[in-house]
Amino acid sequence: MNATQLAQLRLERRLPPLLSESPHDNARAEWIYNAAEELLRGNNVSFQRRMRSPQGVAAEEFALAVDEYVNNRLADSEVHTPALGWLLITSAIGSADKTAVAELLGNSDHPLGKLGEIAEVLLEPLADDALIAQAEDAEL
Repeated sequence: MNATQLAQLRLERRLPPLLSESPHDNARAEWIYNAAEELLRGNNVSFQRRMRSPQGVAAEEFALAVDEYVNNRLADSEVHTPALGWLLITSAIGSADKTAVAELLGNSDHPLGKLGEIAEVLLEPLADDALIAQAEDAEL
């Protein structure tokens, strides 16, 4: 199973987050959400811990994950309209068809939609190191 399939599986089988009141869990959830927003704006998310290589998710990596997710939905016949065609046509004339986007991505209860879910799958493994990097920066 490749990384894309693994991410797809995690996304599809994702359980709601456990409710926690710990400051660490709250900070972690906040970092993931804020970083996901940055990816949705087309920005890179990066950080660096002391004496370590930079880490993060590039906007291009996020775009590729979205592309792979939608391609998998198309290949699995989960999209039942010509949504991709309409999206390309409407984008070419200067307006994006939000209905086509919704059809391609599928339903989501996430506040940032399916794109937010995909972003969080990419960001979640980095959250602990990102919080450590923030604490290291605060010490300076």
